[in-house]
Amino acid sequence: MAASSSCSSWPKRRVLANSLILFILIGLSCIVAADDDVKQDDDTSPKSPSCDNPYELVKIKSWAGGAEGKTLTGLNARFGALLPSHAEKAPRLPAVFSNPFNCCSSSSSKLSGSIVLAIRGDCDFTKKAEVAQSGGAAALVVINDNEDLFKMVCSDNDTAINISIPVVMIPKSGGETLNKSLASGQEVELLLYAPDRPVVDYAVIFLWLMAVGTIFCASLWSNFTASEKTDERYNELSPKESSNAGSDKDDLEKEVLDISAKGAIFFVIMASAFLVLLYFFMSSWFIWVLIVLFCIGGVEGMHACIVGLILRKCRKCGLKAVNLPLIGEVSIISLVVLFFCVAFAIFWAVTRKSSYSWFGQDVLGICLMITVLQMARLPNIKVATVLLCCAFVYDIFWVFVSKAIFNESVMIAVARGDNSGGESIPMLLRVPRLFDPWGGYDMIGFGDILFPGLLISFAFRYDKANKKGVLNGYFLWLMIGYGLGLFFTYLALYLMDGHGQPALLYLVPCTLGVIVILSLVRGELKQLWNYGAEESSPSPTPRDPSDEA
Repeated sequence: MAASSSCSSWPKRRVLANSLILFILIGLSCIVAADDDVKQDDDTSPKSPSCDNPYELVKIKSWAGGAEGKTLTGLNARFGALLPSHAEKAPRLPAVFSNPFNCCSSSSSKLSGSIVLAIRGDCDFTKKAEVAQSGGAAALVVINDNEDLFKMVCSDNDTAINISIPVVMIPKSGGETLNKSLASGQEVELLLYAPDRPVVDYAVIFLWLMAVGTIFCASLWSNFTASEKTDERYNELSPKESSNAGSDKDDLEKEVLDISAKGAIFFVIMASAFLVLLYFFMSSWFIWVLIVLFCIGGVEGMHACIVGLILRKCRKCGLKAVNLPLIGEVSIISLVVLFFCVAFAIFWAVTRKSSYSWFGQDVLGICLMITVLQMARLPNIKVATVLLCCAFVYDIFWVFVSKAIFNESVMIAVARGDNSGGESIPMLLRVPRLFDPWGGYDMIGFGDILFPGLLISFAFRYDKANKKGVLNGYFLWLMIGYGLGLFFTYLALYLMDGHGQPALLYLVPCTLGVIVILSLVRGELKQLWNYGAEESSPSPTPRDPSDEA
C-alpha cells in the first residue's frame, strides 16, 4: 500500500508545481519575437526626397595588420549611398580617423580613398558626411557614444543635400576595437556590405513543425500511454489491494486540473500584473528566478514523458522500487530518469549561452508543454471562449496598445530582455537561422502553443468520447486551423519587417473561430458550450436511491 500511496500523491504534487510554474511563465511567452532582424525601417523617422534610405543592418568586416578580425554590426543612415548586398561587390579599403575626431570641420589627415572613422557629436550627421565626402572619403563610419545603433536622419535644415558616400553607425564597443588596432600602429582595413535576409528560412519551417507537432503529440499522448499505464497500475496491485482500485482511479482523475471561467480571467489579470512587474524591475537575478522555474518545470515534464514511454514499452520496469527517506517507495526506473533529467537541465542552464543551447531549451520546453496539456484541460467551449478571448486581448494590448502608455511595447521589451544583463527569458521555442547571413533565431512563445493547445486537446477528447470520425470531428480541422494561424503569424512578421507580432491575434480566430463556426453549422454548439455541465449533471442521480436505501 505504501507504493500505491506514494505513486498517487507524487503526480498530484507535480500538478500543483507545474500549474504554479505555468501561471508564472505563460504570461510572458505569448509573442513571436524577431528583434534581431535585418530590417530596421520605421515610419517615425523624418524623410525627404534626398533623405529616404531604408534602414538596414550593415556587416563591417575588419582586418588589422593583414589578419582578419572581428566582424562588426552597424546601421546605415537615412541619407547617402546604399551598400552592396554581397561582400564580393564591396571594396576593401583602409580605415583612418578624421582629425578632428568629430569630423565637423576639414580634416588635416588624408581621407582620400579611405573609410573615415568619426565620433558622434558636436554637429549634424549630414555635416560629418559632407566633410568626409569633400576630403575624398569612400565611406563614413560614425562611432556612437553607447551600444545602441542610433538612426541617423537629416535635420530640418537639410532640404537639398547631395551625399554620395555610404554612412554607417557602429556601437561604442566596435569603435574601441578599431581604435585599439589603429593606436597600436597596425593598418586597419574595412569592408562594408548589407546582406539580404532570405525570404523564407528553413528555421521557420522547422519551428512551425515543432509547434504543430507539440500540440498533436500532447493531444494524443494520453491515448498513447495512459491506458497501458492504468492497466499496469492495476496489475501491480495484489488481490488484497484490488478492492482499492476504485479509489486509485479517483486519484488518477484528480491528477487533472480543470480550468474554470473565473480562473481564466484571474490568470490573465495576474499575468498582466506580473508582466508589468517584470518590465519595471527587470534584472539578471529576476531572469535567473525564471530560469530556475523553467528548469524545475522542464525536469518534471521530461521525467513524466520519458517514464510514460518506458512503461508503455516495458510494463515490468516499474515494479522494482526503493524506499527513500521522506519520499517513500519510488520505482528505480523513475529515480534513474529523474537523475538524468536533472543533469540535462543543469547542463542546459550552465551552457545556455552556447550556440547549441537552443536544442536543450526546446527539449525541456516541449516536454513541459506536453505534460501541462495532460494536467490542465478545458471542460467546454464556454470556458475556452473566456480563456482564449482574454488571452487574445492580453496579447494585443501588451504588444500594441501598451506603446501609448509606456512609450514602447511592454511585451517586446520583456521578451527582448532589456536591462537583464545579457540574460534572456527561456519560455520560448527557438531555432537558429542556419542559412541566414545574419544568423539569429526564429522564436515562438509557450503561450502561443499552450493556449490553442488546450482547445485542440479538448476537441480530441470530445471526438473520442462521442466516437466521431476524423472528418466529422473537430480535432483535424482545429489542427489545420492552428497550422494556418501560425503561417499567417509568420507572414505578418515578414510583412511587418520583422517587428514582433502577437501570435494569438492570428491563432485564436483560426482555432476558436473554427470550432464555433463548425459546431454552429453542425448544430452542436449548445452541446459543446455546456459539455462539462451536461456530463456531470446526471452523475448524482443514481446515487440518490442508494443513499435513501
